[in-house]
Amino acid sequence: MEFGIWSWVLFNTFVLGMLALDLGVFHRKPHKIQAREALIWTSVWILLASIFGLGIYIFGGGQLALEFFTGFIVEKSLSVDNIFVIFMIFSYFKAPSRYQHKVLFWGILGALVMRALFIFGGIALIQQYHSIIYVFGAFLVFSGIKMALPKKAEITLEKNIVLRALRTFLPITEAHEDDSFFVRTKRGIALTPLFVTLVMVETTDIIFAVDSIPAILAISSNSFIVYTSNAFALLGMRSLFFAVSKLISIFRFMSFGLATILAFIGAKMLLTDVYTIPTVVALSVVLGSLGLSVLASIKWPSK
Repeated sequence: MEFGIWSWVLFNTFVLGMLALDLGVFHRKPHKIQAREALIWTSVWILLASIFGLGIYIFGGGQLALEFFTGFIVEKSLSVDNIFVIFMIFSYFKAPSRYQHKVLFWGILGALVMRALFIFGGIALIQQYHSIIYVFGAFLVFSGIKMALPKKAEITLEKNIVLRALRTFLPITEAHEDDSFFVRTKRGIALTPLFVTLVMVETTDIIFAVDSIPAILAISSNSFIVYTSNAFALLGMRSLFFAVSKLISIFRFMSFGLATILAFIGAKMLLTDVYTIPTVVALSVVLGSLGLSVLASIKWPSK
């Protein structure tokens, strides 16, 4: 089933409406997001995604609905690693807690645009050059292996090329200026550390999109399904960040679960012309990998 232009218009209108309601009503005044509020919003976004998936089932059939839910869970899972890096970026720039929601709001809005470009570009490449699917598959397997290997639990930003370029060519204030991204100084307009934090969050999402977009393209080739599942995962990531960012270190084996997911989906792409792994099997592997990694983390907690 191909979704017409009105499907895209209505969905993006819904997204913009929810974002306007979020920023203009519920978060009009900057405040620190508590765990209870974050969990409520996380549940709301999961509920909205479930209702949307039910609509896909009614109007598009069971297969498309299964692809949507599988893609949503895959993107939601991969966002966990992204959340950990964003938490470290906030810590590095000492972003005040009450302004972090604003950074994530604009960061995810920009991420939606970038993901849409990546999705349409990826689908166009696969349609034009079918063999590119093997490149995507091999890359995902490599990413899965790399994720499973031991790595440093810290992020070094001093040598980041984007941050160095900002500091070299643009004026940046020393301290945060409330929730402002720009301030007027004697020398003209200057960036604030909060805006630099936003740029680094956006850069991080582009890096993670390199993994997540090929992963979801292995689940579905329907651009509307791929985009909407990505959108719901991204929109819910803000509240999920505040709910679990300080608890992520508890799930010490989560990286192995995510690595298994990436490697499996990569293998699914590599086998696409030999054997088509059913979407329901892919969903079972994703849920099983996540469940086992969480149970293992609870059973054998970090010392």
